[in-house]
Amino acid sequence: MADQTFRIAALYQFTRFDEPASLKPALLDACLANNVRGTLLLAREGINGTIAGMDAGIKAVLDHIRGLPGCAKLEVKESRSVTEPFHRMKVRLKKEIVTMGQPDLDPLAGVGTYVAPEDWNALISDPETILIDTRNDYEVAIGTFAGAEDPKTKSFREFPEWFRQRRAELEAEGKTPKIAMFCTGGIRCEKSTAFVKAEGLDEVYHLKGGILNYLEHIPAEQSLWQGECFVFDERVSVGHGLAVGNHELCRACRMPLSEEDRTSPRFELGVSCPHCYATRTDEQRARYAERQRQEELAQARGSDHVGAQFPKPSPD
Repeated sequence: MADQTFRIAALYQFTRFDEPASLKPALLDACLANNVRGTLLLAREGINGTIAGMDAGIKAVLDHIRGLPGCAKLEVKESRSVTEPFHRMKVRLKKEIVTMGQPDLDPLAGVGTYVAPEDWNALISDPETILIDTRNDYEVAIGTFAGAEDPKTKSFREFPEWFRQRRAELEAEGKTPKIAMFCTGGIRCEKSTAFVKAEGLDEVYHLKGGILNYLEHIPAEQSLWQGECFVFDERVSVGHGLAVGNHELCRACRMPLSEEDRTSPRFELGVSCPHCYATRTDEQRARYAERQRQEELAQARGSDHVGAQFPKPSPD
């Protein structure tokens, strides 16, 4: 790991910021001053995001964030990369740091029981456990836990309706659900388990630190994880030990592409893939092709193509 220069920090903290807009200027300045890039979201309910930079720069920014109200115990998941995972630094104001569309839900009022990675296999191997992947469909498609239910959501906003329907089905079968949930780094489960408990269920569990924590600490030979885990940076996906995976991003629609996807006649680097080819016009593909050409020229010069703006799938 010593040769992997960039330190990546995925972080979140549910806390109460009375005026999140007032926190933005100093936070952005701290990131820019320390050559840190990525995206941070601020809302009245807390902070969420992923940043990358040199060790000293990341430490300085994390120290700044830990100085914000209620952030002393900031949840941080760290990894390394040989290439810079982000091209810019953004601090955005949002209504929610992970959008579920349940304005009265308060994760600080109570969430599910945290389960350490070392105890997760036993929980999800129990036939009485209903295991639910809370991530969106394109994330689940490249990897998930054996036996997990896939809600097939396009957005986290769809999760409450899906859960209510699934709960009704289980109860119609005479089952009292024992729920275990997981997500990439833990933040979505803070909300999903709080939601399920607010719906009146008591036996609710979630994987502490999310899939990333599990992949870091559980050896592949003991793992119940299948495939790779999508991440919201230029690594695209990771596997056990948080090693960079085999997926790449389509620069037209930002969907993760497997090796098989990249052999499709509908795949053209920077222009199209099997997921988006039918939804793009010839004019759009021509623009993407020119953008890709400019990106390659910039790389040849050893610089970023600053005009390259790519749509990005949302973790919401």
